[in-house]
Amino acid sequence: MLLRRMRWMSEGDGRWELDAETPATMEGTARPVPGDPLPLGLSRGPRVTRPKQLDFFHRFMASPLVPTFSAADGGLSVHHAHLFHLTDNWSFTILEKIHVQKLVSVVKEKLANRQEEAPWTKDLKKHLHDVMSLGVGTELLITPDTTLLVELYDIKKGDRGKAIFHHKAKNLDALKLFGIQLLPQQNITFQASWPGLFVDKKGLYWDVPLSLSADLASVGSSSGLSYHLFLQQNSGEPKCFGGDETSDVPIALLPGLCAKAAVSIKKSIDAWRKKEDKLKNVQPYDVFLSDSHASFTGIVGAVASGYLGDCSRRVSIRDETQRSNAFRMFNERNKFAAFADLFASVTFTAQYGNFQRLFLDLTKASARFDIASGSLFLCGASCLAQDFFFSRKPDIETFCDVCPDVTVSFQQQIVGPFSFRVESSVAIDPRSQDHFVRVDDSIFAIDWALKVLGSAKATAWYSPKHQEAMVELRFFEA
Repeated sequence: MLLRRMRWMSEGDGRWELDAETPATMEGTARPVPGDPLPLGLSRGPRVTRPKQLDFFHRFMASPLVPTFSAADGGLSVHHAHLFHLTDNWSFTILEKIHVQKLVSVVKEKLANRQEEAPWTKDLKKHLHDVMSLGVGTELLITPDTTLLVELYDIKKGDRGKAIFHHKAKNLDALKLFGIQLLPQQNITFQASWPGLFVDKKGLYWDVPLSLSADLASVGSSSGLSYHLFLQQNSGEPKCFGGDETSDVPIALLPGLCAKAAVSIKKSIDAWRKKEDKLKNVQPYDVFLSDSHASFTGIVGAVASGYLGDCSRRVSIRDETQRSNAFRMFNERNKFAAFADLFASVTFTAQYGNFQRLFLDLTKASARFDIASGSLFLCGASCLAQDFFFSRKPDIETFCDVCPDVTVSFQQQIVGPFSFRVESSVAIDPRSQDHFVRVDDSIFAIDWALKVLGSAKATAWYSPKHQEAMVELRFFEA
């Protein structure tokens, strides 16, 4: 699984769009630009807010300062959180972020000018403002299944903020077929961000002055039917965050309304699973990684989207999907566009070891093949079949149309609860004579499995291409 797991399939990238973990801001998350694949990252389990992650590190892992690194945010920083439980269902958080490299620069400057009579305290307020960022947040548990979260970051600097209302809806009796409940649980989320932080396929971050969204998603099992409905309104002119100001603004982030709907069917099959050879009365470091197995997972679905406003121009841009039979409509006068297509994904996973012993008891590898545009794939496959039948030389562009997006990962236990993980995206390009297959991006990570929690881990990951590093806490992630 990707460490920045995608949350839903978009029409242009063939991957599920999930908020990406990022060290660029105190909040720790960024949304993908609609239609852009996320820069490769590491997958995550159920979302745990950044303040709660920091509080866990402070209380249970003897880490009063949690480091992050981001070239877009000026380098190395350390974070600390103070969590106060005002009542049983209401908490308040104070966040602190210290820019280490800025602090070192200030100290060096003062030491170089130590002969001056001006005391350090004279510029103390200015220096604190430069090297420290503050944030506050509050979370209210309205019911066991309903929460309201409000957070403010970079107070008196960037004044970032967000508000999230989340509800887990269970047992919707209306969603039944012949008395069989199809979707037992749904997540409903309303979010407002000012500004909203987005990341494009190049890894550049963009601030949208105001971003509003509504999200309804089924919580599926390992196999079965699932759906996702999404509504997003962006307002204001996007600006590049900590990057190249000359970069072109992604059209999908321009002001306007975007609505998406996706439905998919997922099926998982175990080709082999071995439950023997486990140590008796010994708990594995992670219960989700306790069986040797080889399995296949397939997903087939359809997605439809509609755009209203300046963002609708995205559908009019000519790209490789224009050669497919996907439904596409664009009305420039009314600034309206619509798009619909199929998608598919196949994942192969193999694991050896039960993750119980002290050394080398876990080796896991996986490969995922994503078909971003089902209509383009079917069109290309049909043309290749005709070329083969009539003994014609296949067209290189047609061959590229049927090449899936490939992601491979490898995980190896080092000692005890510690394991090493690497994940890479692999590009297959028959048009390149020098690099038919090349590795586009890689992420390296060290996982520390928290055995006492059953399936939880602290993960430290690093992206050489995007010059980012982060320490996170994750739950229920295989």
